[in-house]
Amino acid sequence: MVIDFKENIINIKNQSLQSHQISQLHFWGFIRDEDEFIKYSDDDNEKILEKIIKYFQKEKVKFTTTKSCKTKINSIEVRTNEFQSIKRIGQDLKNGTFNKENFKEFEQFCKNHLTTRKLKPHQLKAAYHLYLIRNGANFSVPGSGKTSVVLSVFEKLKEEGKVNVLFVVGPSSCFGPWKNEFVETLGRKPKQRILAGGDKGIRKNEYYANSDNKAELYLTTFQTLINDQKEINTFFSQRGINAFLIIDEAHYIKQVNGNWASAVLNIANQAKFRCVLTGTPIPNSFSDLYNLFDFLWPQNEPIELSSQNKLYRLEKSNRLDEAKEILETKVGPLFYRVKKDDLGLMPAKFHDPIIITMNKYEKMVYEAIEKKIRNYSIDDYLQNIDFINKLKRGRMIRLRQCVSYLHLLKKVIENYDEDILEDEKDLRYIVRDYDKLELSAKLQYLSSKVLELQKQKQKVVIWTNFIGTIEKLENYFNKKLGLLCRSIYGKTPIEQTSVSDELTREQIRDEFVDEKSGLDILIANPAACAESISLHKTCHNAIYYDLTYNCAQYLQSLDRIHRVGGSETVQANYYFLQYENSIDQDILINLQKKAEKMSRIIDQDYRIYSLDMFDDEDDEIKAYDRLFGKK
Repeated sequence: MVIDFKENIINIKNQSLQSHQISQLHFWGFIRDEDEFIKYSDDDNEKILEKIIKYFQKEKVKFTTTKSCKTKINSIEVRTNEFQSIKRIGQDLKNGTFNKENFKEFEQFCKNHLTTRKLKPHQLKAAYHLYLIRNGANFSVPGSGKTSVVLSVFEKLKEEGKVNVLFVVGPSSCFGPWKNEFVETLGRKPKQRILAGGDKGIRKNEYYANSDNKAELYLTTFQTLINDQKEINTFFSQRGINAFLIIDEAHYIKQVNGNWASAVLNIANQAKFRCVLTGTPIPNSFSDLYNLFDFLWPQNEPIELSSQNKLYRLEKSNRLDEAKEILETKVGPLFYRVKKDDLGLMPAKFHDPIIITMNKYEKMVYEAIEKKIRNYSIDDYLQNIDFINKLKRGRMIRLRQCVSYLHLLKKVIENYDEDILEDEKDLRYIVRDYDKLELSAKLQYLSSKVLELQKQKQKVVIWTNFIGTIEKLENYFNKKLGLLCRSIYGKTPIEQTSVSDELTREQIRDEFVDEKSGLDILIANPAACAESISLHKTCHNAIYYDLTYNCAQYLQSLDRIHRVGGSETVQANYYFLQYENSIDQDILINLQKKAEKMSRIIDQDYRIYSLDMFDDEDDEIKAYDRLFGKK
């Protein structure tokens, strides 16, 4: 029997195989043609060839290979040996058994070329790890300086002539930080391109680079990547383009066979070097890791299918220690992770919740709605479960609106059309004319707290989850109190357009962190601002005006003012405004329990966050049952 490999087609000739062996070939995608089995060109054919050789050897099937097949097998062996060598290098570094002279040389390079920022010891080790293995993951906790680590390695590889383009894929919220960190870390402003949104026909021209229009820093989103895969692959393969491809907030590509993941994997091969960045690599399951390492090493299958199947069984049977041993062997050397305790930050101060008594009208409306929900709950069992859950979510949103800003009750809620103020004419008038009747007790307290911080010349970020509340607070501080205040939420533009002079998120952030700007009050929505935006250099106070059950956004918002590069010597302060006897208390207690649970496991290299930590919708239903279910 002869195995041939030519033009990415596998051909098995003159075969005499048993039925189970033929079935295996069919499983791998072979087609029978008389006395031949053919596997036509496919991206996986090199991996299939490896599997065939191993399988036939295991089955003691006698075979020979053609010259072209031998050449391909040899190249695969070379690549496999190189991969194993890289893993040994990565593991040696993590074990502390690396070449100290080479490390000192790298350290000296960073000192000489990163003139505006000195890397912290933990950043230097992470950077050296990435430099040595070239295609690596950084799973360090948020706020550890992962961006600076990547930029230092990019500068080193660029100096060596190995890369000349830094191409970053991530959420649009990461664009500003990458541009800022580039300047602050490398001391120069790069020529840059943002490839996101707009007309694809116009955007396509940006992918054709020459010495005149080639940028050093490219930024794009996962959604744009889906639409522009062909153009990006063409861009990477152009002569003179040597791309270092970065996936930021890489947990977005965890879903196996997801559209974003497929797009990322599709462009991996054309990049010269690759890196993934995320502080939560395993949110729900060990399988969340597979796409990350397949992207880093697309031709090597770091966690092969048999190991994936074994990991699945071990995870299902809760034999996590055995699963971690497999992962440590397979991918342990390929990532670096800095833990929170390694950062040397001052412990943050979580002030006791500030309990506030509602004012007359807001209390009247809150208690009426709470009572009505309690009465509604008695008959909920008559409805189907999906409809009941929609009602529960909608009612919980109404309660959260009450403790934020009564005017929000006028807003329509998607998938919820229950009129909770039906037959309540007086309450409707209160909601409609609330701003004329009173100032909410929360806003009264917030004003006094902000004025107190102003006297101390301290900046403050105010977190709230409703657009109407953001607009109310911003208007109140700017017009009623005469204090300069700006906001960042979903509507705030990411990039400047020619038809608008509205400030972008990046411009607002830069103005806010500037000590001399006069902008000391920022109001932000965690959904838009909790990820990627850093405020810690000049802001050390956060006030939570209202909360949701979304623990992921809550934890990310905490990190905005508690990070490397400012929090080593200055304490971060967190304040929580809570209405007495309201949903506020239940939400905060729930978030604190989740945060505590996460802190207990966050220092494990292969930690799994249970699904309920991130499923805020499920939490709202559980909270509803806890508050309004039968006792």
